[in-house]
This record gives sequence, C-alpha cells and structure tokens, in this order.
Amino acid sequence: MESKRARLDRFISVKTGVSKKNVRVLLAKGQVLVDGEIARDIDLIIDEFSHVTIDGQILQACQPSYVMLHKPIGVVSATVDDKHKTVIDLLDRDDKHSLHIVGRLDLNTSGLLLLTNDGRWSKKLMSPEHKVGKLYRVQLQNPIDESYIAAFANGMYFEYEDITTLPAKLEIVDDHTALVTLMEGRYHQIKRMFGRFRNPVIGLHRISVGAITLDADLSVGASRDLTADEVLNA
Repeated sequence: MESKRARLDRFISVKTGVSKKNVRVLLAKGQVLVDGEIARDIDLIIDEFSHVTIDGQILQACQPSYVMLHKPIGVVSATVDDKHKTVIDLLDRDDKHSLHIVGRLDLNTSGLLLLTNDGRWSKKLMSPEHKVGKLYRVQLQNPIDESYIAAFANGMYFEYEDITTLPAKLEIVDDHTALVTLMEGRYHQIKRMFGRFRNPVIGLHRISVGAITLDADLSVGASRDLTADEVLNA
C-alpha cells in the first residue's frame, strides 16, 4: 500500500472546493497550519499523517498506527473473508479497518503479524531490496541434519516461478526443529524449501520481523501498539 502524498495547494483545493488561486491567498494570509506551523509554500508536500487546518477547521488529522498481533492458527491474514475469522476481527480498536497487513502469514502459521496504516513503513519492511530478515521456528515431521544448512544458504530454484530464492539462514535446534531466517516471502516458501528434502513442515511460527520480536507474554490472539523505538528501528 502506497503512502498518499500530495502538494498542499492541490490537497486543500480537493478537500474544500476552493480554487488553487484562492488557496494561494489563504496561504499568503497565514490561515493554513500544517502540523501546527503556518504554511505558506504551495509546493509543500504533505502525506496522510500531516495535520492540516484552515482557520482552526481541521481538514485532516489522521494518526499513524503500528500494531503487533500474536496471530493464532486458523485465522486468515486478510481484512475480509467469507469463511474464516480474520486478523482484523481480533482487533479491538477504532481504526482497525484503516490498517493493512505487513507480510501475511498462512492460515496454519502462527506468530508475529504487523499491521499499520503507514504505507511507506510497510513497504520498507517488505521490499526485497531492504533485506529485512523474518525469523521462523519450524517443526518438521522427519529428522533434519547439517546438509539442510548449505542448501538453504545457497538458495533454491523454483521452476514454476523461474526464480532462485535468496540465501536463507537455517539453525538446527534439535532433530525436528529449526530456526529459519528469510530475506523475502515467496509463496509457501519455507514449506517448499523443506519439501526438497521430502520433509513436511508440521508447525510454523514467526518469531520476529527485523528488530521487532513477538512478546513472549503476549497471549495468542492479543495485540498491542508498537513502541516508538520499535517503529523507528524496524
């Protein structure tokens, strides 16, 4: 989801119906405030979180929201679904329908899910060029060994999409458990990578996205706002 950016004079004209020529008059008279400061520059670029007023009348006052959710198994990463409960249904907040999902999890995958109304922030986290790591705990049906580590690190070719995955880090926890860090999010990627070894994934849980780690004490299905440091350092 892209951030909504616009030139100030165009934004005011669209919102109020006032011509751009008359908007310039309002600006020249110091009647427009952006984020509490008098705005006189018609070329000023604002976004959906800029607080804009004319003579005390609020034109826009949307606040950014950043949410951590402990996604349960059986809940879909969607805003609307006819068959299953969605992650939006789990939220108890007034702005929940303005939020979008930052990196979906499959129906049967649990763990950290991020939601926001800030398109630039979500794009930064999910864009492959930024290489933000996503850490998963994986439970396997069959034993794993050291040969998996090199295979994941080398990347795997998926013929259907004609792509080779980026190198992924695999750490063996025990015979049937691994920690996997991905730098991308291909369709069912972890299941398909272990499928090369004919080793079914029987449990998948996302622990972290970048520097944001799921709270150990956050109940399944519960959520909280991210801290300012988490948003900044994600």
